[in-house]
Formats: sequence, C-alpha cells, structure tokens
Amino acid sequence: WTAPFTGLSPHCFGKLMTVVRRVVPDEPRRGRPWSLPLADRVLLVTAYWRTNLTLRQLAPLFGVSKSAADRIIDHLGPKLALQPRKRFARGTVLIVDGTLVPTRDHAVAEQSKNYRYATNHQVVIDADTRLVVVAGRPLPGNRNDCRAWPESGAKDAVGKTMTIADGGYPGTGPVMPHRRAKGQGDLPDWKQEHNRSHKQVRARVEHVFARMKGWKILRDCRLKGDGVHLAMLGIARLHNLALAG
Repeated sequence: WTAPFTGLSPHCFGKLMTVVRRVVPDEPRRGRPWSLPLADRVLLVTAYWRTNLTLRQLAPLFGVSKSAADRIIDHLGPKLALQPRKRFARGTVLIVDGTLVPTRDHAVAEQSKNYRYATNHQVVIDADTRLVVVAGRPLPGNRNDCRAWPESGAKDAVGKTMTIADGGYPGTGPVMPHRRAKGQGDLPDWKQEHNRSHKQVRARVEHVFARMKGWKILRDCRLKGDGVHLAMLGIARLHNLALAG
C-alpha cells in the first residue's frame, strides 16, 4: 500500500526514510512516547498529503487519535521539507512559473483569477532533470507572477543563474518569449522559432505541476499558516524522489 498512499515506490520510500533518520533519530524522548514508530509516522504524513483525507478519516487507519495524527503532521512536516539548492553548476538552465493552490486559510490566501481563495507559489525547476530546486514562500493568489517572483524569495535563491519564464515576468530578469510591440505586425521568422523552442522547454514546469498535484492536498489545502508552504516543500521533495527513482 506504500505506492497508492504516498506516491512513492517502496524503494523511494526507503530512501526517504534514510533522509528522515538523519534529522529525526528514532530514539526515546522526554515525555510521552510516540504511539507509532518513525516509519509509520512518515507514512501517515505522506498519506495525508497524497490523499487529502481529513484527520478524522486518516487517524483510524493508523490506530491513533485525531489529535495524535495532528501532532505527528505538525512535528514531521517541517522535517520532510525540501531544502533549496544553494549552488548551481555552470551552464544550468532553470525554469520558473507560479501555480495556485486553493487554500482555506483566508489569512494567507486571496481570491485569484479562478475566483477561489488561493495562494501563489513560485516554483523553480532544473530544465534538464526536471527536479524542483526552489519553492518560494506562498503569497496571496491575487499577486501577479512578476510581483510574486521577487517577494517570495525565489529570485534571490537562484541568483544570476539563467532562468526562463513565460510572458508574465516583464522586467524581473528571466528570459521570456519575444512579444510584438504596439502597432507591429507579425514577428520575424527567427523570433517565432525562438518562441516555439522556448515554449517546448518551458512546458516542462507545467508537467512538474501536474505531477506534484497528484498529491491532492495541493488541490484543496485545509492547513493554516505555514502549513501550505511546508506541504509544498514536502511534496517537492517527494516529487524529486519519485522522479529520480
């Protein structure tokens, strides 16, 4: 049941456990001990992100109370978060785009273009490997990408590394497709060819979003505060593990 409940093969889940044990040693601690072993706690968190079941539905599957499941998610969620890449090899090309995550906490969300309360997440991937390298802090869903890109911290995280984006990032640094000036006719053939190749490469980030939203919490997030940000970072790490095998 590991694959349908987590989106990871048993081999990838084992690699995830190796990473988790480095930061969360499974040893006795002061106070009340956890009711589940570490592997089951990690499975509970990843299953929560994958299925988006309510805690009242999820807790009985693991034989714990709703409050215990809530504490496990609050404790382990930050430990599973993806750490942004700090260095990039020479010649690396990145792709950035924003995605909307419907979020019920109206303190961090605003009505977006689809009229739902959502948060805007700036996600940067490696154009070659399609691995997520940076996920910026969420902003209200009514923020344009050109404003969310620097405010989320994603722009500072990638530095001067070449980054490509769609036409929604004017004046912010990424390489965008050619656009017609006001009153200009059709673009020259060489610009149209550039736009065609640019679109084919940039589509990879859309494929990444489609894969990441297989973890259904990104379709309707009930978490409050930083919960939606930690869920995005955790799912980015799970996506990387599933993609790398």
